[in-house]
Amino acid sequence: MEETKKEGMASVIAALVANILVAISKFVGFILSGSTAMMNESIHSVIDCGNQILLLVGDRKAHHQASDRHPFGEARAKYFYSTIVAMMLFFAGGALGIMEAVEKLSSPGEHGVENAGVVLGILVFGMIVEGSSLRVAFKEIAKLNKEKLPLIRFLKESRHSEILIIFAEDSCAVVGLVLALLGTILTMVTDNAMFDALSGLFIGIMLCLAALFLAREFYSLLIGESVTDADLATIRKSFDRKEVKHLIDIKTIHLSATDIMVTAKIEVDTEWLPEASVVINDIERQIRSSIPDYKIYIYIETDKYLEDYHRE
Repeated sequence: MEETKKEGMASVIAALVANILVAISKFVGFILSGSTAMMNESIHSVIDCGNQILLLVGDRKAHHQASDRHPFGEARAKYFYSTIVAMMLFFAGGALGIMEAVEKLSSPGEHGVENAGVVLGILVFGMIVEGSSLRVAFKEIAKLNKEKLPLIRFLKESRHSEILIIFAEDSCAVVGLVLALLGTILTMVTDNAMFDALSGLFIGIMLCLAALFLAREFYSLLIGESVTDADLATIRKSFDRKEVKHLIDIKTIHLSATDIMVTAKIEVDTEWLPEASVVINDIERQIRSSIPDYKIYIYIETDKYLEDYHRE
């Protein structure tokens, strides 16, 4: 289980190193060229560095042990910090980039792209570095995606907020660099700086859309999502035994990507009522052994099954 907790964080560290290198090179490119797209990309990389640091802080917080105030620990801290990252990506990255690009578009003759060759070299360098970081993210996804789900479905169902953030950031970084490259080339060929400003605008819009998608996903995680359908089916199998007459109700919730809570209400067959505690303990052992990658809090109570039972 400890290995599972560490999965996903390697991509954060790889992304942080990549973004530090790329941010430095982009700022040099912006200073030498005055390119709007390069400025937006520079801001993007600096914000990404801050994002990765926040994710590392969230990971450290998430490892705090349970206390009287936080009886289940602080594992959900990752979701909180991931939400902050999504908002930073929107306000500091996307919105600022859009405002700057709109300003340049409204005064197309007042800016241009100097030292375009240097800019192109820096953009290609950035694509290589960001591509390497994205490759690490894909490797992390492959480790976590044990059910071999399609990529988009995995990202939507995954409770690993950090891998979702890094994948979105690295993907936007690569696409943003391609847009900046196209804008610079078109500006060089046409001698019209409008293309540079347009590429900056598209980069800003892309960041805003990514941030909105991430915010929606993290809202759901913060509120509390149940386990996946596959994990729920596995948990239900543990109750499929002769001693359990009815599984009256079952609820699950993710406290973090690797911490879950399972609550259940069961009717034990009359013959086994004197040994109900033994039956419950055996069910708990089976649940934990069937999904060993999770730290599981289990609460099971016995009750009488009623046809008109309503979950509360």
